[in-house]
Amino acid sequence: MSPENNDNNLFRVLVYDLTAARADIRLVPGRLDVIGGSGLAALLYEKYGLPEAHPFDPGQPLIFAIGPATGYFPLMSKTVCGFKSPYNANYAESHAGGRSALSLRFAGYDALVLTGKAARLSTLVVGSRRIELLDVHYLRGADVFTTGKLLRKIAAGSSGHRSILRIGPAGENGSGYACINVDTYRHFGRLGAGAVLGAKNCKAVVLMGDGDLALPEDKGYAKLFKDIHEKVTSSGMMEKYHDLGTPANVLPLNALKSLPWRNLTATSDPEADKVSGEAFAEKLLMHNAACAGCPVGCIHVGMVREMFSASHRFAIHQVAYDHEPNFAAGPMLGVTDPSEVLAINDMADRQGLDIISAGVALAWAVEATQKGLVSEKETEVKLAFGDATAFKRAMWLLGHQANDFYAALGQGAMAAAKVYGGEDFACVLGQEMAGYATGETYFASQTVAFRHSHLDTGAYSYDQKHKEQDVAAVVKFLVDDERERVLLTSLVACLFAREVYKPEVVAAALTCLGHGELAQNIDVAAENARRARWRQKMCTGYDPAATRIPKRFAEVTTWKGPVDAVYMEALRAAYADAVTLLGQPVPTA
Repeated sequence: MSPENNDNNLFRVLVYDLTAARADIRLVPGRLDVIGGSGLAALLYEKYGLPEAHPFDPGQPLIFAIGPATGYFPLMSKTVCGFKSPYNANYAESHAGGRSALSLRFAGYDALVLTGKAARLSTLVVGSRRIELLDVHYLRGADVFTTGKLLRKIAAGSSGHRSILRIGPAGENGSGYACINVDTYRHFGRLGAGAVLGAKNCKAVVLMGDGDLALPEDKGYAKLFKDIHEKVTSSGMMEKYHDLGTPANVLPLNALKSLPWRNLTATSDPEADKVSGEAFAEKLLMHNAACAGCPVGCIHVGMVREMFSASHRFAIHQVAYDHEPNFAAGPMLGVTDPSEVLAINDMADRQGLDIISAGVALAWAVEATQKGLVSEKETEVKLAFGDATAFKRAMWLLGHQANDFYAALGQGAMAAAKVYGGEDFACVLGQEMAGYATGETYFASQTVAFRHSHLDTGAYSYDQKHKEQDVAAVVKFLVDDERERVLLTSLVACLFAREVYKPEVVAAALTCLGHGELAQNIDVAAENARRARWRQKMCTGYDPAATRIPKRFAEVTTWKGPVDAVYMEALRAAYADAVTLLGQPVPTA
C-alpha cells in the first residue's frame, strides 16, 4: 500500500460550501508529513486557499483542525483555526479549547473547512449524523452571549458533547481583531478569525459530538494514559495553572519592571497588588473550569455585578480571566479595580472582540487624545487612563464601529495611527502586544514570529533569565523553541502541557494510537509542519525583513535597565533572516 493510500496517512475532512449549502467528505493524504492540527491547517490552506485574494473573498477557507491524539490523552484539548487574516492579510492561526476539539473528534472529522458565503445570516450545525445550515437572520447584531443562549435551544442535543462557536457584532462588522467565542469561556482570539466567519454570513458553527470514539487496542494505552494523567494531576507540574493561574505573573513581572502600564509608558506600578492573581482569587473567583479532556482546570471564572440604576437591582455575570485579558483591560488601561477589569473584559467578550488587541488599541487612543491627535469628537466618550466607565462604553463603540474613528481603530492601533498619527507609541509587535514588557528578546520575537503571539516561543521567559547580549544564541533559542511548540500544536496539545509531552512521551502516545510510522519520524514531520505554516504565511505576502518595532519599545526600562535599541534591532533582523529560511522547502537528505 502506498503512503498516500495508507489509512494512517489520511485525514477525514468535511468541506462545507456555504454558498451552495453543500457538504463533501474528503480523504486528504498527509498525516505522515504534517501530523495534524497546525500542520493540517497549513496543508488545507495550501489545497483550498486563495493566497492573493482578499481575506473576505468568499472562496477563502476558514479551517478548524485537530490532531491524532485529540480525545485520547489528557490536555490534547485544542483546535487550530487557520485562515487568511483581515488584520495583516497573511495566513494566520488561532487556537482555542473548550469542547471544540472533542466535539469535532466525536463528530468523526480531523478538520472542518468552510468556504463560500451563505445567502442569509446562518448557523452551520455539524455532526456525524447531521449537517444542516440554519437561517438565523434574527440574530443579526446579537452579542456573543445572547447568541449562545439561543443556539443552545435552536441546535439542541448532544449535551456535554456540543461546542458552539459564534461571533458578536465585531465579527459581523469586519473588525480586524474580531474573535470567535468558543463555549463562552474560550476564544479563537487573535488576528480576526471572527471577521472571516462574519464575511461568510455565518453567525455560528455548532459542532455536535454525536458519534462514538473507539479506544486504542494497544495494551500499553491504559498504562500510558495513567502515567500522563498522574504527571498532570499529582506531580505539582500543573499546580500553578490551576491555583492562581497565569495572573500569578502580575507581581513577579511588576517587580522585574516588565509589566506594561498605561500604553507602556511604565513597566511597573505600586498598585500592581490590586490587580494581582492573589487579588482576583480573593475577591472575585467563583470557580475553576476546564476544557473537555483536561483535568487541570486552568480556566478561572470571576464575578461581575451589573447594577440596574432604575430598579436598584443587579445581575451577576461570570467572566473568565487570565493574565493577558487582565493586562489588556487593567494595567494597560490604568485600571486597578479588579471588578472593573472583569467588566471591561465582559463588554469586549459580548462584542466578540479580542480583548488583548482591543485593550491595547484603546490605550493608544488615550495617549493619542492626550497628545491632541484625536478628540472627544472622534472617541464619543472622554477617554482617560483609569476611567473604566469610559472604556466599557468605548468597547461597545469599537465592536459596533460606531464612526470612522472606531472603524479605523477596529483594524488595529497601527492602522488608526496611520490615519490620525501616533505610530511611534502604537504598542504593536506584528499585532497589539501581549502582557509582557520583558525586553529585547520578547519584543523582537513577537514582531517576527508566526502568530505574532507571546506563545510562539518562550521569549518572555528567556528575557527574565538572560542579561547577556548574544544575537546568535537568542535566535537559536527562538528557532529551536518554536519547533517543539509546533509539534504540540500539531497533536494538538495545550501548550501548558509542554513539560509533560516531551518527544519520547509523544512518540509513545502515537505508537499506542497505531501511528508507529509517524512516531518514528516525528521530528521530521514536526519540521515539515512548521515549514508548511511559514510557506503559507509567506505566499500570502509576509516579509519578515519588512517588520518594524515601534519607537515606544526602545523607550522601555526593565530589570536589565533601558532597552538597547541597537541590540533589539539586531535581534529582529537576525530572527527575520532565520524565519525567511524556514519559509523555504524542507531540505532533502
